[in-house]
Amino acid sequence: MFAYRVFLLLLRAGLWASVPFSAKNRKFVEGQKGLFNQIQQYAASRSNHEKTFWFHCASLGEFEQGRPVIERLKEIYPQSHIVLTFFSPSGYEVRKNYAMADFICYLPLDGKINARRFIRLIKPDVAFFVKYEFWFGYLNELKQRRIPAISISAVFRPHSLPFSWYGGYYKNILRLINYYFVQDERSAVLLRSMGIRNVMLAGDTRFDRVAAICRQVEEIELAKLFKQDEKVMVIGSSWPADLNVLLPFMREFVDEIKFIVAPHHIEETELERIEENIPYKTVRFSKAKPNTVSNYRVLLIDNIGMLTSLYQYGDFAYVGGAFGKSLHNILEPATFGMPIFFGNKSYRHFNESNALLKLGAAFTIGDTKELRHKFLIFLRDEEKRKEVADICRSYVSENTGATQVIINYIQKNLV
Repeated sequence: MFAYRVFLLLLRAGLWASVPFSAKNRKFVEGQKGLFNQIQQYAASRSNHEKTFWFHCASLGEFEQGRPVIERLKEIYPQSHIVLTFFSPSGYEVRKNYAMADFICYLPLDGKINARRFIRLIKPDVAFFVKYEFWFGYLNELKQRRIPAISISAVFRPHSLPFSWYGGYYKNILRLINYYFVQDERSAVLLRSMGIRNVMLAGDTRFDRVAAICRQVEEIELAKLFKQDEKVMVIGSSWPADLNVLLPFMREFVDEIKFIVAPHHIEETELERIEENIPYKTVRFSKAKPNTVSNYRVLLIDNIGMLTSLYQYGDFAYVGGAFGKSLHNILEPATFGMPIFFGNKSYRHFNESNALLKLGAAFTIGDTKELRHKFLIFLRDEEKRKEVADICRSYVSENTGATQVIINYIQKNLV
């Protein structure tokens, strides 16, 4: 317990100290100010007779995993309240106006006092922790109040902290969860090796989310007019390291195919970098006109929240992040069906990237030359491109259903 208090103190100090240097951490710190006043106002506005489901997500990716469960619960229990909390500004800022939640806020920093106050105010009937983020103060308070804590779309790896020789304290935190719905059999085996038996292999709820997106996707008229009848590569969530590889490739093929580029961070320097490397052929989405957008070869997305729908116009996809800390979401392009390319470094800890690589539908690349070589296989052979597209769509379809497994358990055991 002492070590955990020290960790929280260091976390708090690190966040506050980094404010002058990190816009992201500055937003987090600002979001913590007056937070309990917001929570108290919410608590005073609702009836105590309504069921409350609390979902905590670290960031945007975890929200997309929790979203299918949120929306299914709201459909079954329309009078219930959904409380949605985020740790990261990149999740909160994008989804702070999400219509299916009744109250959305940052999670107050963990600790006995904050946890007790938060849970006393929101009075959850069930608490859901999506994939990661197991906070001792909150889980311990839920345990003492006999409020079920459920982990959904959880995934664990053998060399992660809880399963190391020095991870004993974290093991105790994991034992505070009442029930785990895990993505893969390996995670179930690891939990059972710790003596945790309340585990079910359900799969990843993101498959349900992306399948729903494909069924309900909204058309983006400018993107449709841009594409016309030409082949398009959608470049999603690109970082500077990705652009180092992509820009020479784009210059080489810009007359053969079109590109829709959605950078991970909408920063002016990155937008200008793309424009300067492909002059006269690039237009920003915010400046594009319906009657002229088809004249350009590169559509540069300078807004947030549109990427998922943009994949419907793709024939090929490049997904960013794998040259840096972590590959971004490849299930979204997979559900629309297309060959998927990404960097060759940070991708191995995602089940879907490993699966699609094994199926021959996704491809790692180390440099521009390798991207050119692998891309040309599909540009020159339309039948092979269609074959890979079908593999992607089938992979997503065959892995749906996790949401219903979780809902069945909730209805039978918790509500």
